Amino acid sequence: MPRIHRPAAAALAAAALLAGCGKSGSPPVKGPRADALPSYRVQRGFTLPASATWSAAHRRGRLVIGVKDDQPYLGEKDPATGTYSGFDIEIAKMTAASLGFAAGQIRYQAIASANRETSLSNGQIDYYVGTYTINALRKKQVGFAGPYYLAGQGLLVRRDEHDINGPQDLKGHKVCSAAGSSSIQRIEADYPDATPVSYDTYSVCVDNLLTYQVDAVTTDDSILLGYAAKAPDQMKVVGKPFSKEPYGIGLAKGDRALRAALDDAITAHERNGDWKKAYDATLGLSGVPAPAPPPVDRY
Repeated sequence: MPRIHRPAAAALAAAALLAGCGKSGSPPVKGPRADALPSYRVQRGFTLPASATWSAAHRRGRLVIGVKDDQPYLGEKDPATGTYSGFDIEIAKMTAASLGFAAGQIRYQAIASANRETSLSNGQIDYYVGTYTINALRKKQVGFAGPYYLAGQGLLVRRDEHDINGPQDLKGHKVCSAAGSSSIQRIEADYPDATPVSYDTYSVCVDNLLTYQVDAVTTDDSILLGYAAKAPDQMKVVGKPFSKEPYGIGLAKGDRALRAALDDAITAHERNGDWKKAYDATLGLSGVPAPAPPPVDRY
């Protein structure tokens, strides 16, 4: 029997899930529990006069931090309340606290991936926390603190899928990712026996996964963990990552003082347990335990 067909009970279960989601095909709308999130001690009296970015933020009385607003359990905005939540948002809050800014002194600004470098270079934002992979090309345009998380391309499958446990099992299966993404290009180049399927957004891929139209979704495992955390009884991340994507905090290229201070903040919050608590309350809800954070690269 073709894989797209399943017993009536499975179809009814999928339909029940979709009906409770508000938007057809989308995972349930929910976010990290506010009472499970850690709080971060604000460094009173902190000063960093060598950083033009920090000095400007200090004068205005708040930090402007660029983020994503559409990535579940990483950086997501609640349309009803305007509240941002997710692991990247927690990274933003804990580093801001180390720079002397309380959570109420942060203004989040959603910035599209294509506009990150421009927003940092023209001072539109003070720094950026949003699945921002550090690489040599970007380092020519902006600075990076971190990395604070090591992601890698992964696979999201339905909870009842037992044949796919990694990219080596993709032969004959439909694998979905965003059109034009490096993830779908890697599938096409390295796993030619798989059947690639592309849509404009990852959320459409997840919709099609839940309705048995594709067999797996692929992109950074951190993004996949966010989707799995929304519906852990329906989806899971399988196998080991098959690429390396070190996430860093982007900032203005010449601001070495701020970069060093952010590196110090990341290290301190990893050591005192804040980093793991933040992960457990966000991406950890996917059922995947917290990995060891990557070493900070003080270049």
